[in-house]
Amino acid sequence: MTGEPLVRAQGVTKNFGSVQALRGVDLEVFRGEVVCLIGPSGSGKSTLLRCVNHLEKVDSGRLTVDGELVGYRRARGKLYELREKEICRRRADIGMVFQNFNLFPHLTVLENLIEAPLRVRREPKAQVVDRARALLGRVGLADKADAHPAQLSGGQQQRVAIARALAMRPTLMLFDEPTSALDPELVGEVLDVMHGLAEEGMTMLVVTHEMGFARESADRVVFMADGAVVESGPPGELFGSPKHPRTRAFLSKVLA
Repeated sequence: MTGEPLVRAQGVTKNFGSVQALRGVDLEVFRGEVVCLIGPSGSGKSTLLRCVNHLEKVDSGRLTVDGELVGYRRARGKLYELREKEICRRRADIGMVFQNFNLFPHLTVLENLIEAPLRVRREPKAQVVDRARALLGRVGLADKADAHPAQLSGGQQQRVAIARALAMRPTLMLFDEPTSALDPELVGEVLDVMHGLAEEGMTMLVVTHEMGFARESADRVVFMADGAVVESGPPGELFGSPKHPRTRAFLSKVLA
């Protein structure tokens, strides 16, 4: 890839007490690139994703999105954590889709989509509503605008969550195992939406156990274990001829 990376992690570490969740992670994601993070549970994938939008604070190292430090500013040679209002402003350009949807249960589907653009970006309501309805059509839920989350299936709720993230017009989309809470028959409808985003050139960093999606939609697959990046490369290369024994051992189990 050419040009400056949209996301750059340099020597990022994160500890939870005595547990070192991230051990000096280096990673770059370029504009228009789809990068899938794979690896065993507890390998640090979701922690890294949460650090990218400052839901978790890094303990050391450097993490930037679009050239700006995540959650901090540098002044007189020192780092200072930003105020929550400024963190939210920068976070507005990063869409995140969680495992468990996190929709507001008391709001309709349409209201879930327009809440953040109205409150955070302060956009005109008519413009926001038009965009929200278009996004619902894009994820195949145009007829669910007035429904509440409890009236939807898990797959439908996750598609609403994706549309809600897109309503903020993000430059980067983060997906944290978006299909892990779904029944198997509902996984495909969510992956179809993600395939579409990948084809449209959305920059995506995806934590996933769906090896088929990683193989078909990723530009690059990153294998993590024990809080570190073990190996990365194009899907055909990493899945077809992994170089590291740890990668081979993992893939031999999940692809069996």
